[in-house]
Amino acid sequence: MPQLPDSGFTRVAFFYDALKKLVYGHALEKAQLALLPLVPQQARVLVIGGGSGWVLDQLLSTGKQLDILYLDAAPAMLQRATQKYTNYQQPHGCRVNFRLGTEQALLPQEQFEVILTPFLLDLFPPLRLHRLMARLSQALAPNGLWLFADFWPIKQPMPWWQKALERAMYTFFGVMSGVKAQRFPKYGRHFQALGFQEIFSEPFYSGMVQAKAFRKTLR
Repeated sequence: MPQLPDSGFTRVAFFYDALKKLVYGHALEKAQLALLPLVPQQARVLVIGGGSGWVLDQLLSTGKQLDILYLDAAPAMLQRATQKYTNYQQPHGCRVNFRLGTEQALLPQEQFEVILTPFLLDLFPPLRLHRLMARLSQALAPNGLWLFADFWPIKQPMPWWQKALERAMYTFFGVMSGVKAQRFPKYGRHFQALGFQEIFSEPFYSGMVQAKAFRKTLR
């Protein structure tokens, strides 16, 4: 079977979470947690690129009644997320479906009130990112929320240590996972072109990471 696009994280699945904590501590997790209060009490939620399932556990623990589609292109990551869900012991009101694939695996009629992209969008060069974000925008219901947690340095130009870390990240994941991007994207221009309005923002990791929420405006 040919490898799926964007599926290279299968190679790093068994140590990815440990590596993330070694470099960033709990900053990446805190950025995702900051977004969860914005999820409505009842909503159809798409989590795309959620990896091994940490953020899924956090959604289950909110006590909200959510219909969640968990979509990931890396088979090993999806397997780990599925196993975490199977082992989740606390009662919850969520319905969860798992699907292997990229945004192209979304069905034409599927619509979501919330889309969550946890540290996904930084992986793609501009043209691929534009196509991905345009497809996700189509799947987001009018007035829906796009919850974004990713590397979006506030200070420009970036301090030297952020530049060094950016270079190291893209070199490592380019080799290990086939990541095609070489620098942090200019996310703002993509959200603006798609008609999104920023309604929430909180920085983490000395401003290198941001949690943001965007609302899809009616045109």
